[in-house]
Amino acid sequence: MKYIEIFDSTLRDGAQGEGIQFSLVDKLEIVRALDALGVAYIEAGNPGSNKKDMAFFEEMRSVPLQNAKLVAFGATRRRGIEAADDPNCRSLLAAGTPCVCVFGKSWTLHVTEVLRATLEENLEMVRDTVRFFKDAGKEVIFDAEHFFDGYKADPGYALSVLAAAANGGADCLCLCDTNGGCFPDEIYEMVSKVVARFPEPMRVGIHCHRDTGNAEANSVMAVKAGAVQVQGVYAGFGERCGNAALTTVIPNLQLKLGCLCIPPENMGLLTETARRICEIANINPDAQAPYVGSSAFTHKAGMHIDGVSKNSISYEHVSPELVGNERRFLMSEVAGRGALLAALRKVAPELDKNAPEATQLVELLKQMEFEGYQFEAAEASFELLVRRRLGQKPHFFDLQSYRVLNEQDSGCTAVVKLSVDGRTKLSAAEGDGPVHAMDVALRKALEGFYPCLRKMRLIDYKVRVLESRDATAAKVRVLIQSTDGADIWTTIGVSANIIEASWAALTDSIECKLIKEQGV
Repeated sequence: MKYIEIFDSTLRDGAQGEGIQFSLVDKLEIVRALDALGVAYIEAGNPGSNKKDMAFFEEMRSVPLQNAKLVAFGATRRRGIEAADDPNCRSLLAAGTPCVCVFGKSWTLHVTEVLRATLEENLEMVRDTVRFFKDAGKEVIFDAEHFFDGYKADPGYALSVLAAAANGGADCLCLCDTNGGCFPDEIYEMVSKVVARFPEPMRVGIHCHRDTGNAEANSVMAVKAGAVQVQGVYAGFGERCGNAALTTVIPNLQLKLGCLCIPPENMGLLTETARRICEIANINPDAQAPYVGSSAFTHKAGMHIDGVSKNSISYEHVSPELVGNERRFLMSEVAGRGALLAALRKVAPELDKNAPEATQLVELLKQMEFEGYQFEAAEASFELLVRRRLGQKPHFFDLQSYRVLNEQDSGCTAVVKLSVDGRTKLSAAEGDGPVHAMDVALRKALEGFYPCLRKMRLIDYKVRVLESRDATAAKVRVLIQSTDGADIWTTIGVSANIIEASWAALTDSIECKLIKEQGV
């Protein structure tokens, strides 16, 4: 198997994405997750750019890694100064990582118009900086920024920049499609030429952005052309349109092309790691992300569901279990009886397709969808519905009453009265809105009985008016998405009363968490 080094830049390039902000604790947790997955390199930031990054590198001195090498990132020395006297170079050295990633200009436009340097000065800056770190005993990866644009403009100079880094002792030459404007055939052609120009033991890497939607394909084509290192961001977020998503690149290379990117026994961690990193980054995972998205192995059409039920390869290119994901059948009017029965068997494996309960549930589903329910977006509520009808839902609490007060100047207050095993609990809470107040009050009342609810939080809330012609009397559909940091689930409520619809979705969400916790 051809070994491909996976170089994760979530904590550096990923952190440049809009809305992404990592605390020191966040960065430590992401490093642990990536190291457990088995990536080769973790690029963790630029210690010369801010105090938080340097504090992180200092903290990492006492955190042993099992699989990955930690990498500090920074630029070549400035023009007219020795690398040993350059503050950025000194901070990279002070980070104490076994490997440094140095980026330098390989496009003449950037050399003359951004750096305001001569072409020869830039070559000296690249060569001297790489040599400085090699003399300090570091492994050096040279990121040739804008390499492909530079090669198109002046191939001789772009290659001379790589030669300068190689002469300085670089261990790996990484070619960066920094503007993300290349197509796969272009990448293959140019990487092939670089690999021929700099044969082994020199390693060639690839770093792609998603501005044309080709980052993952470009990364694969680079490997086919001879690259042995792929740089990317695990979940694909990053500056502008993002970076090559390693959640796609890794299985494409390992499952499709027979390369070795991470230990084979860790492939099942791909989905879990993606959800964990998105949770830490405080973003919703891309449902349609290949391999790891919640929709990646989801089927709705009756014909597809029937085919997959008989033989999964009829509509799936790989088994979801290989990447730690799961197959889902969506409940809707187009899914068919077979889909419903497949979903029912996840809750009640013993249920026969001809059982009266199955027929009753089919009719109930149709009636509820007619009334405005949409279970394809709320599988957790569908599971609860099935459990209730089959008498398989544990009894967690009894609601006695709830009330929501919305005062113009004082915000919202919710009061909840419920009982658990005959013990009554009255709870009140304030919130930014009625749903927030209900959420806080309900969990406040239940956490004493069920401490696991402290890990749970609401992450999304959607309201859809079902019949606009009814104006303010129209029914609304409320979808609530919740997480406990490990899983994400969605529940639904429908009513002409938005508070009542929200309450139904909210209580379903809590019951789903309790069922999961009990393993029933």
